[in-house]
Amino acid sequence: MNFENFNLSSHLLIAIKKAGITEPTQIQELSIPHILNGKDVFGESATGSGKTLAFGSGIVESVLPNKGIQALVLTPTRELAEQVKNALVKFSVKNRLNIVAVYGGISINPQISELRRAEVLVATPGRLLDHMNRRTVDLSRVGILVLDEADRMLDMGFIDDVEKIMSRCPKKRQTLFFSATLPPPVRQLARRHMDNPVMVSAVNMVDPAKLKQEYFNIKKNMKMALLIHLLENEKSELAMVFCNTRRNTDFVVKNLKANNVKAVAIHGGLTQNKRASTMSVFHDEKVRVLVCTDVAARGLHIENVSHIYNYELPKDPKDYIHRIGRTARAGEEGKVINLLCDLDFEAFGRIQGDYRSMKVAEMKTPLLKKVQITESRKSFGRNFSRGGNRGQGGGGRRQSGPRSRGPPRREHRR
Repeated sequence: MNFENFNLSSHLLIAIKKAGITEPTQIQELSIPHILNGKDVFGESATGSGKTLAFGSGIVESVLPNKGIQALVLTPTRELAEQVKNALVKFSVKNRLNIVAVYGGISINPQISELRRAEVLVATPGRLLDHMNRRTVDLSRVGILVLDEADRMLDMGFIDDVEKIMSRCPKKRQTLFFSATLPPPVRQLARRHMDNPVMVSAVNMVDPAKLKQEYFNIKKNMKMALLIHLLENEKSELAMVFCNTRRNTDFVVKNLKANNVKAVAIHGGLTQNKRASTMSVFHDEKVRVLVCTDVAARGLHIENVSHIYNYELPKDPKDYIHRIGRTARAGEEGKVINLLCDLDFEAFGRIQGDYRSMKVAEMKTPLLKKVQITESRKSFGRNFSRGGNRGQGGGGRRQSGPRSRGPPRREHRR
């Protein structure tokens, strides 16, 4: 199967080729024919599976210049909105469509000006509702409505906002849902707002045969020492380090830098400009370690990630799957390394219980060198550089001591 089989216009085929895309992915192969035929499509596919080109093909082939907003793409995060916009710009270079992204965290006034000439709108729900309330956006001509990362919309509490937006769009339209998972609320939303949708499902792009998963059982105050050791000794391309909170993300980045490990952070507490510049530095591989919350686990297209480090395990097993799905793609090998202390084993047990076929090998903790732990009193309430290994995030100011007993045996059997 190649893109010529889809009967795409010549200008879109040229744009796809210039983007370096040679063969359609599974979700593209399954959904593009239905999308081009004007059908409502409900697609189940993982992050990075190529769904932007799937729904983008329908947008590029049907939207006309100077006819107002004809296509609306809703995304859960600012980063994904900008990413989708940039991809659609590449695919529509010959059409010269006006594609505008609106999201919070930046001034609304420039967006108001851009919306007057938009033909394709990519938006986060909250900021779009702001524009709707101000009457600075006209959705009366929307013929294609896309929900990207629909399950993430649910997780972030946007479903009510999405309902309001969809109710303001024309009933006669094409509706496309794309979601990594299909929880009941997302299915119910589809039943309310889609017309006899075609269901398509693409398998996870992660190759289990090329994904190696490990865990270390270590005391909380030794996590930082172990993380630094692994980052210095593992042969990796790009590495992502996941934390559960903004506070711990900042803690990890600050202490990696204090120990001469170049790293950048991304989480919801940063300004949009800071988040954009951070992603640019990481994409360009000027810094090879990205420390992040789950805002970066979903939707963002990040290539050449060879290692995933879970500094903390997520409470929801599905988030673990989304995290590890960032590596072992397109035939490349990948490794997931989990740093577990006694606070993580309840979550670890849930992951093992929900994904019984997944193998995660226990590793022996290496001898660790002393590391410098630095925190600001203003941010964290204690200055670790003056001594003590307790507290938020933990860190090692000594070499590895006796290892704790590990998870309960019943969790091993899972």
